[in-house]
Amino acid sequence: QAVAEAPGKTSFNPFVIYSEVGLGKTHLLQAIGDYCLNNGTAQNVVYITAEKFISDYITSIRKRDMAQFVTTYRSADLLLVDDIQFFFVTEGSQREFFHTFNALFQNEKQIVLSADCAPPSLRGFEPRLISRFQCGLVAGIDSPDLETRIAILTHKAEQQGIRLDQEVAQHIAEIHATNVRELEGALIRVVALSKLTRRPITMELVCESLPHLRAEPKRITVNDVLEAVCHFYEVSRNDLIGTSRKQQIASARHISMYLSKTLTGASLKMIGAELGGRDHSTVIHGCKKIEKQVKTDHLVELQLDQLRGKIGVSANRAA
Repeated sequence: QAVAEAPGKTSFNPFVIYSEVGLGKTHLLQAIGDYCLNNGTAQNVVYITAEKFISDYITSIRKRDMAQFVTTYRSADLLLVDDIQFFFVTEGSQREFFHTFNALFQNEKQIVLSADCAPPSLRGFEPRLISRFQCGLVAGIDSPDLETRIAILTHKAEQQGIRLDQEVAQHIAEIHATNVRELEGALIRVVALSKLTRRPITMELVCESLPHLRAEPKRITVNDVLEAVCHFYEVSRNDLIGTSRKQQIASARHISMYLSKTLTGASLKMIGAELGGRDHSTVIHGCKKIEKQVKTDHLVELQLDQLRGKIGVSANRAA
C-alpha cells in the first residue's frame, strides 16, 4: 500500500516479492500498477515479464534501435517486472536491466519485482544485481494456512451464488495445501459436476469429481535441502556453495550432499552444480563421509532426522 501511494518515495525501493507459483505475486504487481494509475501517484506505469524484457532487448539489437528500448523502460515512473528468475537466460539482458535499474533508482522511480525464490537463491545472476535486489524491501508470500484456504474457497463459491458446506470446504482445502490456483481449480471441477448432474455439492460428489486428489508427498528439490541446511546450521548460501573449509561449513556442505542424494533423486552432477559447480566425485566423497559418521555419531543421525522433518520428509519415506 505504501509503495502504491508514494512510488519511489519510500525506503521500499526496490520492492521484491517472492513465492512459489499460484500465491498471488502477479496479482500484487498488477494491483500496485492499477492503484497508481487510478489515483495518479504514477503517470508512466510499465508492467512486463522478464521474458518480455529479454525479447524487447533482442529485438532492439536486431533492428539496431536501442534508443527506443532505453526510452521505453528508463522513462517509467513505476517499473513492474514479473518472474525475474528468467533473466539468467542472457548476459546482455542482465547487463541492460542493471543499467535500467540504476537509472530508475537514481531518479527515485519505483521498481517492483517478483521471483520464485529469495534473491540470494536466484541462480545465474551477477552479484551486483543480487545486491541491488536486496537494497530495498524483500518480502516472501507463504502458503495460506487451512483457515485461509477455507475462506478463499467459501468466497469463490459465494461469488458464483453457491453456499459450500463447511465439511466440504475443509476437505478440499486440506488436500490443496500450497497452491491457491489449484485450490480454485478443484472448486471449479466440483461446481461443474454439480451443475452437470444437477446434484447438490456433498462430500460424495466432491470425492467423485476429484477422485485423483489425495495428499501426495511433496517433491523435494536440492534447493529445499540447501535452504533447510543453511537455516539449521546458521550458515549463508554463499558460504555453503563457496570454498570455505571451516569445520561447521564443510560439515553442513557434506550433509547437504547426503540429503540431496537420498531425498531428491537428483543426479550427482546436478547436486554438484547446485553446490557451487562441484564435481560428482566430490559429492560422492561428501556422502560417504556422512554415511560413515551416522554409524558412529548419534548426534549426526539426530541432526539428519531433524533436517528431514524441516524439509518435510516422513520417517517412513526417509527410510
